[in-house]
Amino acid sequence: MNFEAETEIEIPFYDVDSAGIVWHGNYVKYFEIARCALLDKLNYNYIDMTESGFFWPVIDIRLRFISPAKFKQKIIVRSSIKEWENRLKISYLIVDTETGNRIIRGYSIQVAVDIKSGEMLFASPPVLFKKLGLKAP
Repeated sequence: MNFEAETEIEIPFYDVDSAGIVWHGNYVKYFEIARCALLDKLNYNYIDMTESGFFWPVIDIRLRFISPAKFKQKIIVRSSIKEWENRLKISYLIVDTETGNRIIRGYSIQVAVDIKSGEMLFASPPVLFKKLGLKAP
């Protein structure tokens, strides 16, 4: 099963500070772009999630800075699902497109919330397993 996706991004001017280095908060945006590409690949993007009766809010996000990205640099953001049984944990690795050198790594955690009741689920709903091509427990 392939629960991975890659997204290439060229660092735009509006994402950098006066030194031409990516402002740290923009890496969360790059994670989101990669997460959306991964969810699209699984045919379970945010629109599909809502239509299936669930919101999937991010409840935790971690970043480990290794080296800075700079204006006009091309990067690859790799996203992969690491956990899905009780929550959706997606890991990320950002590397320089040319050299493959690591720039940042991290992860995000999302949980399913029933739209009608507003209650958080303690296990992922069967629809997620179906989208992953797995049998629900």
